[in-house]
Amino acid sequence: MRGAAFAALGAAAVVPLVRKQLKIPPAATAAAVASGPPALAILSRRTPARDLALYFLQGWAFIVSHELPYDDPEALRRRVKIQYPIRIDKVIGRGKLPNTRLQEALSGLGRGNALDKTLSWAHWAWFFWPHGALIWIMARRPETFARAARQTAAVYDLGCIGYAVVPTAPPWWASQEGHTPDRVRRIMVEVGEDTWGPAWERLYGTFDGNPWAAMPSLHFASALMAAILLSETGKVDGAIGWTYALTLGFALVYLGEHYVTDLIAGAALVAAVRFLDPRFEPVAELVSGRLRALEDIANA
Repeated sequence: MRGAAFAALGAAAVVPLVRKQLKIPPAATAAAVASGPPALAILSRRTPARDLALYFLQGWAFIVSHELPYDDPEALRRRVKIQYPIRIDKVIGRGKLPNTRLQEALSGLGRGNALDKTLSWAHWAWFFWPHGALIWIMARRPETFARAARQTAAVYDLGCIGYAVVPTAPPWWASQEGHTPDRVRRIMVEVGEDTWGPAWERLYGTFDGNPWAAMPSLHFASALMAAILLSETGKVDGAIGWTYALTLGFALVYLGEHYVTDLIAGAALVAAVRFLDPRFEPVAELVSGRLRALEDIANA
């Protein structure tokens, strides 16, 4: 059993890195990364450090899985949806995309102004924010960590399914390809080029993955979930979480990264996870019990 678990853990780490060279099918890659968390649960006794490691293994599975459809860009391009968020956002913006309205209203500030930089940094901070919030929750209220991590992971996992089923272009890409009625700038890239200079392309390439993973906005959804969970931890924690989530929501639209429609879908995803989690908790406890039994056998 331990040998099988070690093999599964190794596959979760290695298979995604060699999948293109060895032409490993996407389904096999997804199965490999999905096997990582239960393998670790079997191999080691439960501790706070192991709980965090399980969560970050789940995050690794998300990173790999949301990029898998882009392994074949041409096939994914044929499935990309472009027009439906534009139509919905034009209604929300009363005939004009909210992205364009915000960018035109603040265009007098000039390229690289303080607002652009502040909102771009808020966007970049997202790569650490939801995970940092969970680490904070573990430090403040460790008894709530498992539930908080489960709900956060559910947001990422369900959003990843949405990316695969309905690949949707973001506003900056749709504008770049001539599909939007008015130009939508990708301000975050402009700020990145001005801030990081020649290093920007390497930094951007490290974090940039599937460009058609926009619906729902997991940037906003995960920040919103973090705000809710932090509110359950403390009033000050919640105030900080909500301030960041709302700032990020504004930034995502203004910077040209997401439509308002994407944000609404992200909020709906969070609401669905919060509503369904108590109903699926018995299933989660059942799975946890089975893993604990295997853990006992493997570590006897």
